[in-house]
Order: sequence, then C-alpha cells, then structure tokens
Amino acid sequence: MKFSTREDIEAPIAYVFEAASDIANFERRALRHGADVKRQDDGALQVGSAWDIAFQFRGRDRRMVATVTDFDPPNSYRVETVSDGMIVTAQVELVALAPGRTRLSVAFDLRAKSLAARLLLQSMKLVKGKLTKRFKARVLEFAEDIEDGYRKSSGA
Repeated sequence: MKFSTREDIEAPIAYVFEAASDIANFERRALRHGADVKRQDDGALQVGSAWDIAFQFRGRDRRMVATVTDFDPPNSYRVETVSDGMIVTAQVELVALAPGRTRLSVAFDLRAKSLAARLLLQSMKLVKGKLTKRFKARVLEFAEDIEDGYRKSSGA
C-alpha cells in the first residue's frame, strides 16, 4: 500500500532539505510518542545510518530497524524500515521550483512479509481514504513548520 503527497514550500531547497532530514527532530518526536529510539552509529546522516526502534502497537511490543538506503543532498533520501512482519519505505524528494521555492514530495510504501502484516494492511485498505487524509494533513503541517522557520530565520 502506498501513500504519497507533495507540498510547495516558500524556502530554498538547501533550507528545506536541512529541515526535512533533521533526524534528531524525528527521534525526539518518536520519543515523545512513547517509542524507544537508539541510533546504531554516531556519525553524520548518510547511507547506512540506522536506528533500533521499539514501541507498543495494538497492545504488543514491536521492534523495527530503520536504515538510510539512499542519501542525495539536497535532492532526496530514502529510509527503509524493517520489522518482523512488514517493510516500510519512506522516500523524501525535493525539487527547486525557484531560488526561494521548493516542492517537497513524501511517499510511504508498506509491504507485508507475514500473514499478520497482510491482515493489518488489508484492514488499513478499508480506511485508506481516512489514513491518506491524515497523512496529507501531517505533511502539510510539516511543510508549514519549515516555511515558518525559514521566515523567522530570514527575518521576513
């Protein structure tokens, strides 16, 4: 199952990429939502950077490993997350529309590896419209936060 959306942001591509690849910010958000996140390396974000993530979902403890599989600043990056039953690929792409305007495209592809994961995906398909709406709203909010941050930092 795939979710994708795009938003235009009034900020230069370099600024948007820096904000969209701020993994420390994503780690803090996950921690606030009850996940346990441990980075496997200490270097800069690059291909091979990985995290062990543990959280509770539907009353069960879940574990996954997220790994950066593609990193092309300031154009794109891809993170593949593998759990015991599912593979989730997140792709973030940026296109400079003008010197001060950037298009952010975000896509998630969910693939099942087990029967339980197939059943979960099947139930998600029943409410895909609702999930898509929530996904697009979150990406829009994220894009607006980047835009606001750029305005504040540039004094506009």
